[in-house]
Amino acid sequence: MSQSGRLWGIPGTARRPWRPLTAKQGMRPSSAAQTLRAIAGHDAVWLGAAAALGMAGGRSGRRAALRGIGSVAIVSALHHAMVKPAARNARPVRDAFPALFPRPGTASLPSSPLAPAAAFASGVALESPRYGLVALPFAAGLAAVRGRTGPVHRARVATGLAIGVGAALLTCRWWPVKPEAAAAAAPPRRPAPVLAGGKGLHVVVNPSSGTSWTQDTAEALKELLPEAELTVFEPGDDLVALLDAAARRAVEENGALGVCGGDGTVNTGSATAVRHRVPLAVFPGGTFNHFAVDLGNQTLEDVARAIHAGDAVVADVGRATSSTTEAAGSAPGEQQLFLNTFSIGVYSELVHARERLERRIGKWPALTVGLVKVLATGTPLSVVINGRPRRIWLLFAGNGVYHPAGFAPTYRTQLDDGLLDVRAVEAGTPLARTRLLLAVLTGTLHNSRVLRTAQVRRLELEVREGEPHFAYDGEVTESTYRRLILDKLPKAVTLYRPADQDQWLR
Repeated sequence: MSQSGRLWGIPGTARRPWRPLTAKQGMRPSSAAQTLRAIAGHDAVWLGAAAALGMAGGRSGRRAALRGIGSVAIVSALHHAMVKPAARNARPVRDAFPALFPRPGTASLPSSPLAPAAAFASGVALESPRYGLVALPFAAGLAAVRGRTGPVHRARVATGLAIGVGAALLTCRWWPVKPEAAAAAAPPRRPAPVLAGGKGLHVVVNPSSGTSWTQDTAEALKELLPEAELTVFEPGDDLVALLDAAARRAVEENGALGVCGGDGTVNTGSATAVRHRVPLAVFPGGTFNHFAVDLGNQTLEDVARAIHAGDAVVADVGRATSSTTEAAGSAPGEQQLFLNTFSIGVYSELVHARERLERRIGKWPALTVGLVKVLATGTPLSVVINGRPRRIWLLFAGNGVYHPAGFAPTYRTQLDDGLLDVRAVEAGTPLARTRLLLAVLTGTLHNSRVLRTAQVRRLELEVREGEPHFAYDGEVTESTYRRLILDKLPKAVTLYRPADQDQWLR
């Protein structure tokens, strides 16, 4: 036995000249490969990538960033909660020389740097293919670097890829991918005034609707529509009075009413447009702009293009009508219109709690946190729905059928279907709160007995016990009546929308 063999404690070894092993020999990766693996192995890298994408990519970029970082979070949870304590991966060098390389107490996730890379890239690509083209090359490069190190490592690469892609696909169970444009593929069109340069358009702007009304925004609108008249809502002003005055001037000039603000402002503007029978131009100017996005007006340029060409569609308007009076100041037949949603119970509180957290932790985690909070502090309502007594946590009625099915409706594909999309969460079933939370966490609420759904043209609602706080398009109102009839005004409002959206959808 050689002196070298005795020194190392391994019988039968002979002294050989020392040579460094190369990455191709499967023992020592190149410095570039080591750097790439080190970068991909830190979750902070993906947080930074998501932040950069969210700031630079607009609405679609923010959604892609949230899905990407959500996919990485699933991989991380899987790693720490399941795979790391359970896995015992083969390590050929350590197994051959146990005295030199003791086996660790826990095992790593197969190809752990690759799994989060694949998860982030796949999540981004699911939400936005064009941003996915930026993220995918990094994951592919990492797979190529790791796949060159032998058959055992190729298997680990394949496992890491499968885990990452699977995590991204799993996010769709709670947060389905939303189409870039959610309006109907062939919406009914209606002629609207062609307002070259915006002449005859009277726009009321609410700068407190969520996004700041900056000088840049004002200049952009003036550049797009130099002949339009802009009125900015100031604290102390009466928004309804401003909109009524603008609508009257639009009727006199055979023009149109415009509104720039959030969904609550757009709700008031649509009611004014219906009342004066004048076309409405909806400029996205709020935090979330749910109706503008469903309509297909993603940017100020979209709306201006439609106004210049006279391109418009029609949409239904939801209506809630009081059927009895129980207090002074309320009269039978009093109406409240809504473009997006009507709700009662803890739904409005849940939406507000979710929206406060959504940009930071993603929609599904924010929904879960908000649900825990409102269920812990809220109380169910005793109601009668179409003559049947119920105890409910919340009732949601959408102006049109919303997608996806289940607890977190997000978008519509049609704005003139004549239907109310009704979803109610029951409180009368045993362990209703626990079952509701478990169903939301597992993504199975659409099959749960605590959720009731229906698509109807008319619904009668009476609140027997509990405070009847109604919310219209997210704005909560204090009611003086307890009985409502919900129905639709079919094709009641004409809305500017660019015709090339239809061609894109076809």
